Amino acid sequence: MPKKPGTNPKGEFAFFNVVYEDNSQRSNRRVPAELLGGLDGDEPARAFIREQDREIAEKSGRPQLEIKSISRVGVKKK
Repeated sequence: MPKKPGTNPKGEFAFFNVVYEDNSQRSNRRVPAELLGGLDGDEPARAFIREQDREIAEKSGRPQLEIKSISRVGVKKK
C-alpha cells in the first residue's frame, strides 16, 4: 500500500558522495542530520561512514577501503 504524502520526515538524513583511495565512488550515503553542523561541520559524517564501512567489510570479508574525500550531495562547490 502506498504511503500518504508528507509521511516521510524531511531533513532526517544528509546524503554524501564518498570517494575511496582506489578512486571508486559510493553515492548517496545516508548520515543522520543530528550528527552534523556545529563547529565540526560535516566532519562527523566521515567518522560515521567509516564505521559503516568497517561493519560492511567485517560482514563481507573484504578489506575496508580508506576514504579519500566526502562531499555533501546537492551542495554547490565554491
